[in-house]
Amino acid sequence: MSKRISDKTMAAKKTIDKRSKALLFDKINSIAERYSEKSILLFFLLVAFVLSIINFNARISEAHDDALYVEAAYRFVAEFPNYFYTANAPFYPMFLAFLMKIVGFQLIVFKLFNVLFLLLSVYFFFKAFYRTIPFIVFIPVMFFVALNHHVIYFSSMTFTESMFMFLQGFMFYTMRRLIDRYSSLEKTLWSYIKALSLFGLSAFLLIVTRSGSIVVVPAMLLFFWHVLKNKKLTLASLISILIYYLPYKFVIRIIFGEINQYANQSKILMQKDPYDVSLGQETISGFIQRFFDNSQLYLSKRFFQMIGWMSEENTNIYGIIALLLFALLLWGTWLAYKKKNRLMLFASIYTLGLMTLSFIILQARWDQPRIIMVAMPMMIGIYFYLFSLLFKSKFFKTLYVLLLFLFVGSMIVSTTKRGIKNIPIVLRNLQGDVYYGYTPDWQNFLRASEWCGKNLPATAYVASRKSPMSFIYGKRKFFPIYSVIKKDPETNQSHPDSALVYFKQNHVTHVLLANLRIDPNKNTGQVVNTIHNILEPIVRKYPHALKIVHTEGDTEPCYVYEIVYPEK
Repeated sequence: MSKRISDKTMAAKKTIDKRSKALLFDKINSIAERYSEKSILLFFLLVAFVLSIINFNARISEAHDDALYVEAAYRFVAEFPNYFYTANAPFYPMFLAFLMKIVGFQLIVFKLFNVLFLLLSVYFFFKAFYRTIPFIVFIPVMFFVALNHHVIYFSSMTFTESMFMFLQGFMFYTMRRLIDRYSSLEKTLWSYIKALSLFGLSAFLLIVTRSGSIVVVPAMLLFFWHVLKNKKLTLASLISILIYYLPYKFVIRIIFGEINQYANQSKILMQKDPYDVSLGQETISGFIQRFFDNSQLYLSKRFFQMIGWMSEENTNIYGIIALLLFALLLWGTWLAYKKKNRLMLFASIYTLGLMTLSFIILQARWDQPRIIMVAMPMMIGIYFYLFSLLFKSKFFKTLYVLLLFLFVGSMIVSTTKRGIKNIPIVLRNLQGDVYYGYTPDWQNFLRASEWCGKNLPATAYVASRKSPMSFIYGKRKFFPIYSVIKKDPETNQSHPDSALVYFKQNHVTHVLLANLRIDPNKNTGQVVNTIHNILEPIVRKYPHALKIVHTEGDTEPCYVYEIVYPEK
C-alpha cells in the first residue's frame, strides 16, 4: 500500500516538474485545457468593454464619413421613399434610420450600438476560431479584436467598421458550423439547411454593409468547389445568399425604384481622382499601379501603425516589406491548405480577396487605416499560424513568445494611453460641452454650422465643405462641396459666372468659409482651400456678390456669407 502511494507521489512530482520545465510557448498553448471556454470568453469581453468605455468618443470625427452615415439615416426617415443612400453600401445608414425612427436623433445611442457590435464581434470571432486554430495563434487574433486602439476607436464612432467586424465574425462562425457539419457523418444536403441559411444571411449582410465584401462569394465558391470538392454544396451555398439578396433587391426596387448600391461608388472609383472628374477615367495600368501603391501604404506603413510598432506620423513606405508581408500571407494560406485547416483556409482566401480588391479599386490618396483594419484579424491569424508551424525548436518557440508579448503589449499600451487621455474629454462632452476636444479651427466651423441652423431662415441653403458634419451640429441640410466646381484649367479655380450659375441652379443662398487645417495637429497657416478657390474668383469679378453675415472665432475663424446674385 505504502509503495503504491509512493509511486503516485513520484508520478505527481514528475508531472509538476515537467510543467515547471515546459516552455512558456507550451504553457500558453495549454491555457484552453486549464480554463473553461466561458471564462476565457468573459475575459476578452471584459477587456473589450472596459477599453471601449474609457476610450468612448461622444463627438463626431473629423473624417466626415461617420457624419455622412448619420445624415443619410436622417434623410431615409425625413425623405422616405424619395431617398436611398448609394455613396457606400446602404445597410448601416438603414440601421441608423431604424434607430432614429424609434429614439430620435440621439447620437450617443447610435454610438452605444457600435459598442454592442464590438462585443458581438469579440463573441463571434471567439466562437468561430476557439479550438479550430492553435491557442497560441488564437490569442493574438482575439487580443487584436478586443483591444486594438483602432478597433476600440470605431466602437464609439458612427462608421460601418464596428458593425462590419461583428458581421465578419458572424460569417466566420456560420462557416465553422458548415464545416463542422461537413466533417460529421451526416452528408445529405438536407442536414445543411440550418447552417446554410445562417451562412447565407451572414454573407448577405456583409455585402450590403461593405461593398468590397462581395469577395465572400468567389471565396465561398472556390472553397466549396476546389477545397471540399462538393458541387452540390457549392450551388447550395450560392442559393443560400440569393434567397436573402433577391427579395431584398425586389423590396428595394418596389419602394425606392431602380437603385444600385455599386453605381455611384463605381463611378467615383473609375476616376483617376475621386474629387476631380476632369482628370478622366482610370486605365488598366492605373489600377495595377493602385494595387502596388496601396500595398506599400497599407502593408509597410498602416499595418505597423495599427499594431503600435510605428508612429502614426511616420509617412515612410517600403516596397520590400510590403512584398514580404504579402508573400507570408500566401505561404500561411498554403500551409492551411496543406494542413487541412479548413476554417483557417477559407478565412485566408476571403481576407486575401478583400485586401486585393480594396488595393485595386481604391485610390491611394485615401490612405485610411480602416480600409485594412477589417482584414487585420485574419492577417494576424495567418502570420502567427505560419510562425507556429515553422517555429519548432526551443529557440524559435521562445522567439515566438517574445513576438507575441511585443504584439499584445504594444496594443495594450497604445489603447490604454489613449483611454487615459480621452477620459477628461468625454466627461466634458457628456456634461454638455460638445465642442471640447476639437481644435479651434473645427470648433469655429461647427459652431458656425450650429449658428446657421438656429439663425438662418428655413429657406436658406448653405454650402459647406463638410456638409454632413455641418448637418450634425446645424440640424439642417447643407449643400455639399467636395471639390472646386466649374474649374478653370488655367487657374485651378472656379470660373466665377459658371460657379454662380451652379449655386443658383441648386438654390444655394449662403456659403460657409472655414479655415480647416491641412495639418490637424498644428496651425501652420495652410488650410483646406476648396471653398476659397470657388469664392475668390467670384469676389474678384463681383465684389458685392458675397455679404458676410456671421463670423465665428477670432483665430482660425469661420465665416458665413450670403450670396447676392448679380443682376443680369
